Amino acid sequence: MSEVFDAKVVDGFIDRYGKESSSLIQVLQDIQSTYRYLPEDAIKYVAVKLELPLSRAYNVATFYNAFSLKPVGKRHVCVCMGTACHVRGGQNILDNISARVGVKPGETTDDGEYTLDTVNCVGACALAPVVMVNDDVHGGMDGGGINRMFKKFAKD
Repeated sequence: MSEVFDAKVVDGFIDRYGKESSSLIQVLQDIQSTYRYLPEDAIKYVAVKLELPLSRAYNVATFYNAFSLKPVGKRHVCVCMGTACHVRGGQNILDNISARVGVKPGETTDDGEYTLDTVNCVGACALAPVVMVNDDVHGGMDGGGINRMFKKFAKD
């Protein structure tokens, strides 16, 4: 599921944003988009190239929820468990999706297709309950919405 780290690819990201310490987040975002996680070697490489302490690169990589130090599935499914989503059935949505893909929150399917996670809030309370799949927000989720979402996945 994970890919081999390619220094030339990361060099392209660094060239795009510059060899400034302020480029760290953007470079890590591009690495995350390319590999679906931040490979350890890539973090070390970026720290050296941007002349940053490795601890700073790891602090950023572990502080932001958008970054993952382990591979995530092709479809990163995040179920909002914030107050509005919870009150409107977020736990039922989570349980339904968990049963459907066969993993618990924090796990990735063996085939690398899905990673299931929970988040505390996605900032779309008016759409509760909300499920995010990669960058797509699915609001007003219920059993029918989950079925439609998975039918769309099957077509892709």
